[in-house]
Amino acid sequence: MKENSSKEAITFLKKIGIILLWLIIWQLLSAAIHNSILMAGPIESAAALKQMILTREYWNSVLFSLLRIMGGFCFGSTAGIILALLSYRVKFMEDFLKPVISVLKAVPVASFVIILLIWAGNRILSFYISGLVVLPLIYINTLGGLNATDPKLLEMAEVFRMPGIRRLRYIYLPSVYPYLYSAFQASIGMAWKSGVAAEVIGQPLGSMGNGLYQAKIYLETADLFAWTATIVLVSFLLEKLILGAMGFCFGRVK
Repeated sequence: MKENSSKEAITFLKKIGIILLWLIIWQLLSAAIHNSILMAGPIESAAALKQMILTREYWNSVLFSLLRIMGGFCFGSTAGIILALLSYRVKFMEDFLKPVISVLKAVPVASFVIILLIWAGNRILSFYISGLVVLPLIYINTLGGLNATDPKLLEMAEVFRMPGIRRLRYIYLPSVYPYLYSAFQASIGMAWKSGVAAEVIGQPLGSMGNGLYQAKIYLETADLFAWTATIVLVSFLLEKLILGAMGFCFGRVK
């Protein structure tokens, strides 16, 4: 136990040291350029973030984007899992959905943004975009996990007439979990990147994307970095929360 604790402490300190090293490099680069418009340093960005945090508009913008992007993430994840289950059970469904999934993977986000701006306006644009980006990732990985299920275990379950709930708990979930975990790990970040990008293009008032755009218009680079740091931090915390919840639930299932 002591050895594990010391290793964890060393790993944590190593990560902190690397982060501090990059912050020092950033500050030195900013000092060398000596132009806050071209490159604001971490100290200026932290000061800008501190000022923003004290305003109601900042928190309203965070909540605006959080509800829509994570709503789209949940919708895309749920749809992806359901469609993967249908494709696993019905081969025709997999063939039928293959062109749609291929299009969702290949078409640039900007194309979807423009189309959805025409169809649905900009207020919930990030909801649709994040959902469309997440759906194929979850679908492909869930279907891959289902197809990777050990056929011998399924044959055994058939022979012993194992109920469907027990098959799901003891056979399918352990097979799907690694695939789904990797998919969620990648898709949370993708949802935030695509959702904020959609807000930057669509410009819904009171969104984080609008805050980024305003910082760019007024050449407030420190604010731009502050908004970027906020997006990264929110995405990171949500990723840890969701993956931690998945691990906890899976442990309870096992």
